[in-house]
Amino acid sequence: MIADGSYHHGNLRAALLERAEAVLTASGAEGLTLRGLARDLGVSHAAPSRHFRDRQALLDALAVSGFTTLNARLRSAAAGGTGEAGESGETAGAAGPVGARLAELGRAYVEFAVGHTALLELMFTVKHADGSSAEVRELGHESLLIVARLMEEGQRTGVVRPGDPVQLAQVAFSTVHGLATLAVAALLDDTPLSEGMELALEILLAGLRPGR
Repeated sequence: MIADGSYHHGNLRAALLERAEAVLTASGAEGLTLRGLARDLGVSHAAPSRHFRDRQALLDALAVSGFTTLNARLRSAAAGGTGEAGESGETAGAAGPVGARLAELGRAYVEFAVGHTALLELMFTVKHADGSSAEVRELGHESLLIVARLMEEGQRTGVVRPGDPVQLAQVAFSTVHGLATLAVAALLDDTPLSEGMELALEILLAGLRPGR
């Protein structure tokens, strides 16, 4: 058993969120309870309430954590960085061609969606729920804006077709999200995910180029 004092400087909160995602993946949101997490971590039943007032607060925090991680990965891809983005969103590495960075954005999203399927579903459920927090809504919208801003850059440099950058970003998201959904449901048949992803990105980027 782990004494409450073993967790300090916020470590219990991080441990609760990590364990919560594991339970979410294995059992779904219905399997998540603060008492269950406390039992799993070997702390007192009251310990989680120091960080989350109730189960909904835990779900909200999971969504915030998920969007924060996703957005960091998307920013890194959009900036052409080779490393993870930090909390400020800054990345290392020089920007490359817009088309290459759009493709990296697509790969980053698919990797996250396939690797964190249950979490991603929860993120969107929490974002669109009645009474969702402004923080969750803003983080969710930022995912779209990261792509839209790269679309705008491509339009300025003449490599992306004219049009509303947000709508173009929505279409791009629908393409990679749909592919990830098929992969998770094992509906790609004999097509490897990597092969299907590269083909989808090739077709998407061809459609985003200005007409001749």
